[in-house]
Formats: sequence, structure tokens, C-alpha cells
Amino acid sequence: MLEARNIYKSYTLPGQESIEILRGIDLTVSEGEMITVVGASGSGKTTLLNLLGTLDTPDSGEIVFNGETIFRDKRYTLSQKALAGFRNRKIGFVFQFHHLLSDFSALENVAMAEFIATGKLNPAKEKASEILEKLGIGNRLHHLPSELSGGEQQRVAIARALMNSPMMILADEPSGNLDSRNSSILYDLMANLSKEHHTSFVIVTHNEEYAATADRRMRMEDGVLHPD
Repeated sequence: MLEARNIYKSYTLPGQESIEILRGIDLTVSEGEMITVVGASGSGKTTLLNLLGTLDTPDSGEIVFNGETIFRDKRYTLSQKALAGFRNRKIGFVFQFHHLLSDFSALENVAMAEFIATGKLNPAKEKASEILEKLGIGNRLHHLPSELSGGEQQRVAIARALMNSPMMILADEPSGNLDSRNSSILYDLMANLSKEHHTSFVIVTHNEEYAATADRRMRMEDGVLHPD
């Protein structure tokens, strides 16, 4: 479903030399596959997710999604508007910090994007309610983020990522702020979603134990990605 070929990325800070972050990354992701990426802090894991999700631009290489070339010859093949639409339809994002809107309920946080896109509130809320119910927090629909546990907040974040039925979810340290029990629940949940809905996951994590439960575990070292 996703192919990233020979991806390079560097950053240049003011007054400093260019720093090469990713060096010739190759990665394929199949439909419904769960891949974890481990490695030391600063090794380029988050940069890789940002490039796969088209949140940042590679220096060179090629990205193909579901047979469609998204990036080639140092530029995206889609306009900025089309690229935003691609992200909204095809990719979901889950981060370590949930980024939930504090003044809105769990239900409203999940329904918000679809409501903004369609202008139809009730259908958005109905769909959001169904997803939250499937994730085991149907009894917390009308609670504010401050009234939810860390594990519950992360489930809301996953529900939000699932609202547009994405083909792939990119998760950056999703269990970073959770205890071991809630981390286990979260990884089991993502594994079940991967199998039941054929949603692909690429998960960056420091948790070696849970990383080992994925279909494939990759390791990032010095900007190079290889099987672990």
C-alpha cells in the first residue's frame, strides 16, 4: 500500500552545517500490516513519520501510496490543496500528546473534523459515537479531556484518527505518557484494529516489549532503517 524509496532528509540550523537525518530510507507497508520503529532519541523516527504522512518534504526519493506517486523528483506531485485532502482521507495521526480540545467533550473532539468538512453535525456525532463505543469508552462520550484518564484520552485520539476510515495510521510514541497497564491495552487495541479493519499502522515507540508484538519491527540507527 505504501512504498518509500531512497528517502533522504537533512536540516540546516542557522549558523550551522547541514545535518543529515535520514539516509536512503526504504520502507514498504502492506494493507493491514502493523510495523513498529524503535531506536534512540534523535535517530530520525519522528522525521520519518512526518515524511510518510506528508507533513514534511523529503530532500529526495519517492513515495507511492496505493499505486499513486505522491512525491518524486524533490517535489510533491499534488497541489497543496490536494495534498491536504489526501492526508484527511487516507492517513490518521496519533501522537504522544493527545492534542484534544479542552473545552469540548470526547464526542465533540472526535466529530469535529468531519463536522467542519461536511457541515453536518448529527451524522458526524453518530459516527463518532459508534467509534468511541467500539473502543470501549462509550460511557465517556460527554466527558471533557480533563475528566478522562490518560488511557481514555489516547483512545479518544485514536477514535479521532479513525473518523475518516484512513488506510494507514501513523503513531508517534502513543504510549509515552501511559503506565504499563494502559500501554498494554493501547497496543492490543491497535493490533485488533489492524486486523479487523485492515488498517495499516506505523508506530514509533521506545517500548521494546510491545514493539516485538508487531508484524514487523524496524530499527532506526544513524538515519538508516533496517529490520530488527
